[in-house]
Amino acid sequence: MEVSVLLLFAGALVLAAGTPGPSIAALVAQVLARGGRSALPFLVAMWVGEAMWLSAAVFGLVLVAEALHELFVVVKYAGVAYLVYLAWKMWHAPTGSEELPAARADAPWRMFAAGLAVTLGNPKIMMFYLALLPAIVDLRAISLVGWAELTVTMLVVLAAIDVFYLVLAARLRRFVADPVRRRIANRISAATMGGAAVAIAVRS
Repeated sequence: MEVSVLLLFAGALVLAAGTPGPSIAALVAQVLARGGRSALPFLVAMWVGEAMWLSAAVFGLVLVAEALHELFVVVKYAGVAYLVYLAWKMWHAPTGSEELPAARADAPWRMFAAGLAVTLGNPKIMMFYLALLPAIVDLRAISLVGWAELTVTMLVVLAAIDVFYLVLAARLRRFVADPVRRRIANRISAATMGGAAVAIAVRS
């Protein structure tokens, strides 16, 4: 595949993924409340979900995706429900200790499932790969090598963007060691997580 096409795809993806949306908001909120390690399964699931949408577009599974619209709606609301649950836990998290709670990954499979559900059920991501991507790349002429090149490009772009937000949130977390500030951070994180859930739920 021509480098110019890959660069055009990367540029479009930077614009689409670089603007913080519900998925990034949920990621940042989780890092602020529980630490960067706890968000890693969610982060990996986001990349897997986007790779699935890219593959669906490349291999002509658009009709299948449209036929399974109801299933994706169920998946979306399952992810929304889990984000609401996480928001509730953040809001009520204890803050009595003078030290930050150790960063840990509680129930990583749940976080992975939530990240995958949020990504697969996000109409913005769906439209990027099924509507915008065909305008950037001639999908009819893509080989397996071309699909691999697009996938690697996608992963590099998403990793750069998402890890930036993860590191930024992890650094901000260091400033909330005081119980009062930590309580405020937890409440902000809970509100952010809840807002992300609402934003995903109302998108059609």
